[in-house]
Amino acid sequence: MKIHTTKDSLLKGIQIVQNAVSSKNTLPILSHILVEAKKEEIRLTATDLEIGISMKVEGEIIEEGAFTVPARKFSEIVKELPLNGIIHISLKKGQSIHIEAGKSYFKLMGLSREDFPQLPEVPQGAGRGGDSIKLPQKKLKQMIQLTSFAMSHDESRYVLNGILFSFKEKILKMVATDGRRLAIVQKEMGDMGNIKKDLIIPMKTIQELNRNLEDEGDVFFHLKDNQTLINLGQIHITSRLIEGEYPNYEQVIPKKTKEEITLNTQDFLQATRRASILTSQDSQSVKINIIKDRMIITKSTPDLGEAREEMEVDYKGGEFIIGFNPGFLVDVLKNIEEENVKFSFIDPEKPAVIKSGEDYTYVVLPMQVT
Repeated sequence: MKIHTTKDSLLKGIQIVQNAVSSKNTLPILSHILVEAKKEEIRLTATDLEIGISMKVEGEIIEEGAFTVPARKFSEIVKELPLNGIIHISLKKGQSIHIEAGKSYFKLMGLSREDFPQLPEVPQGAGRGGDSIKLPQKKLKQMIQLTSFAMSHDESRYVLNGILFSFKEKILKMVATDGRRLAIVQKEMGDMGNIKKDLIIPMKTIQELNRNLEDEGDVFFHLKDNQTLINLGQIHITSRLIEGEYPNYEQVIPKKTKEEITLNTQDFLQATRRASILTSQDSQSVKINIIKDRMIITKSTPDLGEAREEMEVDYKGGEFIIGFNPGFLVDVLKNIEEENVKFSFIDPEKPAVIKSGEDYTYVVLPMQVT
């Protein structure tokens, strides 16, 4: 096998696929990147058996073939190669990979291509069959940003370690929760066929999607057994799905709230951020005091100090005091693009709700005010 490529093209491909390289020393082959040159296409692939990422790299194929190369050393070498000029890569006998650029020369020892896990081929475009879905990349990226922060990191609640994708005709609904907050967004996506399906896409796949989605173009999801195959053009992602039943999130959303106020999103965000500066590991909540036409956010931490932020609001009800982990408010507010949000509540012991437009709902549990 022999290929010619450029540093920019090769390095970009390595940086994208190496996020799927296994961080655990389970199988040596999982620390390698597969490099294939066939059908006029150079493609890099990495996998940890849960997620696989591959990317097409621009270059010239002199001789078809495939090899695996240690991901970390390959990345370090390519980073340090001269910026200009062509990189020549060839496979010799005994899994010996030769890398040449200008007056630089490296030899790396790979493992047999036969040992690399065989990933399912990602269909081009819409593919075939009824389990193929086309989504606008920009909309999907916005929806991920509005939900992904609420995913659970608790491995004992594995079914919550991802986002629920609920496809129904023209509507995509996405849900994430860690048990203390719940984020739900739904948007019309155009014609997705007659598909009605729920699937839970794991956290690592969500992170890679968020990293690689663009503001233009479409992304294609192909559903196959317990996997989803995702086509982003040059980048392909294969991912196992989380198996299990997602909790009944609808029952967590308050049917009625007692009071509702409208707040400027950025003002609310900045005030909460400033007040949160004086939180500590032992004292994490901020106090929100809502009285006639004012909302006051305060934080008092022994041996540290006090913070006070005041906002004008349209509120005529009685005095209301509630506490929150400010990080749970900042996470949602920094991702909302609408100018205003609706903040509603029932009592200091029950969940509060933040709404943005008709499509987004965020439910957050209060904390005891200390």
